[in-house]
Amino acid sequence: MPEQKEKRNLTKSKIIYYMLNHSVTSKAELAKELNLSMPTVLTNVNELIAKGIIAENGEYESTGGRKAKSIGINKSYCRAMGMIITANHLEMVMVNLGYEIEKIKRVRLKFSSEIAYCSEVQKNVREFLKESDAGDEILGIGVAIPGIIDQERKIVLKSHALKLENYSLSFLEQALGFPVYFENDANAAMLAEDTLKYANAIYLSLNHTLGGAFCIDGQLVRGQNQKAGEFGHMILVPGGKKCYCGKLGCADAYCAASVLTNDNQISLEKFLEQLESKDLATTKKWEEYLDNLAILISNLRMAYDMDIILGGDVGGVLSRYMIPLGERIMAYNGFDHDVSYMKNCSYEKEASAVGVAKHFFTEYVMQM
Repeated sequence: MPEQKEKRNLTKSKIIYYMLNHSVTSKAELAKELNLSMPTVLTNVNELIAKGIIAENGEYESTGGRKAKSIGINKSYCRAMGMIITANHLEMVMVNLGYEIEKIKRVRLKFSSEIAYCSEVQKNVREFLKESDAGDEILGIGVAIPGIIDQERKIVLKSHALKLENYSLSFLEQALGFPVYFENDANAAMLAEDTLKYANAIYLSLNHTLGGAFCIDGQLVRGQNQKAGEFGHMILVPGGKKCYCGKLGCADAYCAASVLTNDNQISLEKFLEQLESKDLATTKKWEEYLDNLAILISNLRMAYDMDIILGGDVGGVLSRYMIPLGERIMAYNGFDHDVSYMKNCSYEKEASAVGVAKHFFTEYVMQM
């Protein structure tokens, strides 16, 4: 009997996972795509409808005969909160079961390793939950942090951005008062993507600093010391510009968003306005940036031979510049016939916050 129950739970999980990434489907489609018998689909779908997790939401166009009922996830069934900690800000999002962002709030809060910082975070989170009308109904709070994290011991091993080393996250966890999940910000952004669609993929996070992550068979690869995906600190130009980590020639010094914003002296939006107005200095900087980014992407493709998702602040706007970027990449890559492996990110903003929130939905589905 326990074995049968486990099998039923696994089937439910498969159905929910599929529906989380397909906003509208039908029982016939589930049977076909998941290789399940129609009686199995009917039994499980009816149970999930009774629980309120999924709902009938219309009808498919008829191809002859009776119209099939369309079904989808009940997005309001549960929620989770995601949070990004940076050196100077705290960003919070409320995400529903349909992976939609219902509310965003960004507050200026300078990071500190002092306990008083945890109290400030607690205060802001309580205000955000009150404004979201979420109360105690959320599954948990995910926290994305720019640094190398030991999840088992809940320690930030190292963070250049926050100037931390061996920093315990226990005080912050206690202050939040909900189940908490901590994750590196680039890993979290990778988790915001559909890891069924991108089971084997690299996520290149082109934010103020450059980060990265990658999945194999739908699972994050963390490496022996939790450092996998630190693409920003691969040497791109030997003896080149100084990186914030202290080394010379790191990819971060050439491909991070800070290269375009002069280390936040101007906004990325202002840079793009100047680019669109054909400002000569801005155009020259952009072309140099694309050249360096093309080398990095080509190197990653050679090393991993998988899809590369362009994310982060710059990744969010690169969809407008894929042709000039692709032309540069092809000049460095003699093995691929096109650049169809380059993908645009699903979330132009708040990807890391969505990714850490999604962790709780995955956990919830697994426990069904």
